Order: sequence, then C-alpha cells, then structure tokens
Amino acid sequence: MFLRSNTRLRRTAMAAAISFGLVLTPGLAFAAAAAPAGPAGAAAPSSIPTGTRAYFVITDPANIAAGKTAVTNSGGTVWNAWDAIGVIVAHSTAADFKSKVRAVTGVQYVGATRTTDVPTNADNPPIPSNSAGQNLGTEAVGWDIKQLKADQAWATTDGAGVTVAVLDTGVNDQHKDLAPNFDASKSASCAYGKVDKRAGAWRSVGSSGHGTHVAGSIAAAKGNGGIVGVAPGAKLSSIRVAEPAAELFFPENTVCAFMYAVEVGVDVTNNSYWTDPWYGLCANENDGDLKAIEVAVRRAVNHASGAGIVNLVAAGNENKDYSAKGSTSVSPNDSQPKSRNVNTGCPLMPQEAEGSTVVGGIDQQGTRYNMSNYDTNGTLDVTAAAVNVNSTSASGGFQQMTGTSMASPHAAGIAALVKSAFPALKGKDIEKKMKECSGTYTDPKYYGSGLPDATKCVSGGGGGGTNWTNDNDVQITDNNVAVTSSVTANATSAPSATSKVSVNIVHTYRGDLVIDLVAPDGTVYALKPASASDSADNVIATYTVNLSGEGMTGEYKLRVRDAYSFDTGYINSWKLDFVG
Repeated sequence: MFLRSNTRLRRTAMAAAISFGLVLTPGLAFAAAAAPAGPAGAAAPSSIPTGTRAYFVITDPANIAAGKTAVTNSGGTVWNAWDAIGVIVAHSTAADFKSKVRAVTGVQYVGATRTTDVPTNADNPPIPSNSAGQNLGTEAVGWDIKQLKADQAWATTDGAGVTVAVLDTGVNDQHKDLAPNFDASKSASCAYGKVDKRAGAWRSVGSSGHGTHVAGSIAAAKGNGGIVGVAPGAKLSSIRVAEPAAELFFPENTVCAFMYAVEVGVDVTNNSYWTDPWYGLCANENDGDLKAIEVAVRRAVNHASGAGIVNLVAAGNENKDYSAKGSTSVSPNDSQPKSRNVNTGCPLMPQEAEGSTVVGGIDQQGTRYNMSNYDTNGTLDVTAAAVNVNSTSASGGFQQMTGTSMASPHAAGIAALVKSAFPALKGKDIEKKMKECSGTYTDPKYYGSGLPDATKCVSGGGGGGTNWTNDNDVQITDNNVAVTSSVTANATSAPSATSKVSVNIVHTYRGDLVIDLVAPDGTVYALKPASASDSADNVIATYTVNLSGEGMTGEYKLRVRDAYSFDTGYINSWKLDFVG
C-alpha cells in the first residue's frame, strides 16, 4: 500500500487537486480529484482459471530448476521465475499445492502471495489511459526543492545521465511536465508479477495519482513551466507495481519490479509503499506465507542494491517505532483485515531490507511530520519534505499530498544528483554520500542522518574516505558458480601495501570456499583457497593485500566460489580499507 497520509488503510485525507498554476498554502486540504485511468480498450478473454492462487516457491538459486519441477509436479504452473535469486511465482488451483511443494527436497519456502484469487485477466489486462492535461503556466520552484538547496546544486549538475525508476501506481508519461524526461524504453508494468512491456502499460491506475505525484518531485522538467523536480535533468522510468482499483502492491509485483530495474539498468528506485497485503511479515504467521514473502522481497531488494542501484524507501505513516511496532489492524488488506501483533520478528518490506535507504518526513518549517515512522535502532537514513507537497497529478495538472511517500522521492532526486556528480558511485556508496552531506537534525531515531544539503551532496570527493563496506547479503551458489559483492572506492589517498579486506561469510563448510578480491582493472588478489579438510562454519577474517599499484577510484569486487557440493551460505558483509 502506498504511503501517503491516511486514516483508513493509509488512504490520504490530505490530497488536493490544484488547478493550473496554483499552489495551495500549507494546511489546506481538499478531497483528491479522481484521475482518469480507465482502459484504452477491452482486454482479451480471460484465461486464468477461476480460483487460481499465487505462491512464492523459494530455493537456493542453484536449485531453482528443481523448484520449477516441483511446481509442475504438484498441480501448479510456473508463472514467472528469477533464477538469480531463487524465486518462483507459481499459480495453482490445488488446495494441497503448498504442502506438496514444501515436501520436495531443496525447496526452502512456499507461501501464498495474497489472500484472494489472481484476477482472471491477469495474463492480458487492459492498458491504462492517461491524458496530457493542461498547459503548465508559469514555472515555480517549490519550497520543498529549496529546502534541500537543490536549486542551488543545479549549477553543478541537474541529474543528467541518471535514470530513476518509480515503482508505484504508474506514471502519466504524457503529463507535460514529465514527458520531456520520460524513458519508455526502461518502463513497464509488473502488475500480477510479470513484466508487461506493451506501450502504456506503465501508466497510472486507480484514482490516487500517487506514482505521478512521486515522479514530479523527482524529475519534473525545468524550463517548460509548471513545477521543477529535485533532479530536473534525470530520466524517469515507470515500473508499475500496483494493480487497478484498490492500488495494492502485491509481493510478486514488487519482486518483478526490482528485478526489471536491474535488467534495464536504472540507477535509482523510489519505493513509497509497503508490500501488500500484510503489514509486518511475521515469520510463523499464516502457515508460513509471510516468511516466504519476506524472503522473496528481501532477496530482490538486495539483488538490486548489489547490482549498483540505490533504493529509496518511504518510512511509512503509522507513527510507529520499527523496533516496537505493537499491534495493527490494517491487514490483510486484500480481504478481511484483522487485529495482529507485529511487535517483534515482523519486518516491513522493503523498508527493513538491507538494500534499502529509508526516508522519514518533515514539514515546510523543518518539524518532524507527526505520523512518520521512526526507529530506536537506526532504520532511518535521511529525511525530506512530506507535508502538503505540490507535484504533478495523473490528470495532467498538479496536486498536494502528504505522507512519507512524498519524502522518499525528494531523497531519490538527491540520489540522482549524487550519481550524476559522481558516476563511479553505486548502490550503498550513494547512500553513504547522501548521509555525509545531510545534517540539521541531531536525533537519528526520527531523522536518520538528517536533511540532505544538495550543494554539499554534489561537491567534494564523491564520498572520499579510505574504507567502504557492503553489508548486503549475497547468496553463494553451491558447487563452482562464483558470486560477487562490490564496493566503489573514491579515495582521498592512494591504497597502501597493507590494505585490508575484512570478510564475514556465513557458510556451513568454509573449506568449500575460494575467496578473491577483484580490482577495477581486473587484477585478481587471492585471499583464501579451498580446503577439503577445513570443516568449520563461517569465514570471519581480515586479509592483508598489497594494493599500492591500484588507483584511488573504481569498483572492487569480493568474489566467492563454492568449490564443492552440498553445503551453502551467503556473504553477510565485507569491508575494503586502503589504509589497513
């Protein structure tokens, strides 16, 4: 569900459609005008059987072929699969499908992705229809943009050369303030868990216009009237996650969107939602369904981060502490919500994935938005404007919205500016730079590192420093398939002859592992050979490497290969230190 302000199921009471050229003063709230989003034409006859349910079937990536066979042998069909992360979406009408697949050796998790049937037209849904709307009028740079000093940073960069994907309810690419920056070649719908590249499939659905509003805050064009986004030179991709009507962000759609973002090579994703239909993915609840959802979405987010994408995620609008969420009665929101305790062991996705950068909200005066979620233990990374934010509407005009959904795209725009200024930075290194150039606030519980100052974000050494860490989990494929985890160095001094590589790898037979460091120029530095006699668990070690012949910048990769069969594990984290 998207993360605007809410009273029931987080649907906003603070959206105001704004007529041409008019920006409402903070505090005014009107009912949101419905954005036209009807079908461009009737869909083809339905071919998804009535009563079909969708399931995640999750394996080690090396065993995904066995998982697919298990699906078909258990009365199901493989709807989609992402071999790199070991995640399958299966459809079945069989009541015993879950129990049969779970009994197959090598299958790790099986769980329903929703509590209702898959729509019968999911294989050929109608294309949304949006209109270009009104003329834009006199251009105005909003308070939210000035609060970040983004307008002052444009003299250095406006985000050119960077693509930001909006994972949301769809984007009206015909809006006159978005069309100049829209990239249809990197846009699609992932509704129902499968990429739909038909022209216009990425457009806005439902009545909220949520995704179009988000897109405007990121990269509404400069110099053509209307508003201006944080990064007006960046390109926009729309990867629609939400399905029509209820505008829910089902987990198979979310996984599809992150994987498609990797496929088409975007640099930044914005995620202003929590994954439906469950708020809080408690491991032992609903016959294991929620654990399967958590694992699938977490793998997809972390895979995108490992591929160099920085994933901005809205904190949410429940005024809850991530470390003590308490009770909730908003889910499952695709059927009958019920009261649930989600206090511990019930992460939100994608908010609590390691590959996410989480954004809290403030108002025009810099005061914390009073419904913004927070975390005693440090989930929040930065903060940005969330109250009465004016941006583009799906009807072709402009409207105000409130919620951390509005804060996240401002941070996504900052990420685009950072990436444009320092092209070598990727993924978590962009987050690190954003946090270094943020400030004003001193309470990380509510604000993370604070409000980014765009002028600082695009200046300096692109992160600088002498050490870099990647703490995203990377699954190690069994038996002779190498996997990598990368960091991007942008050092203030040359690497030394006593540079250090610290690794933390979880594995059930560490002797299986061959570990190397691969430098930007392709030079391979051997860290650890395989040893059949070393049966201990895990590799927690620091290796000294002579990197004095390497440059100060570029992508370093930790390469891990499991040389033998049976035992498995993952890269938990690693650190490269040029000083030692």
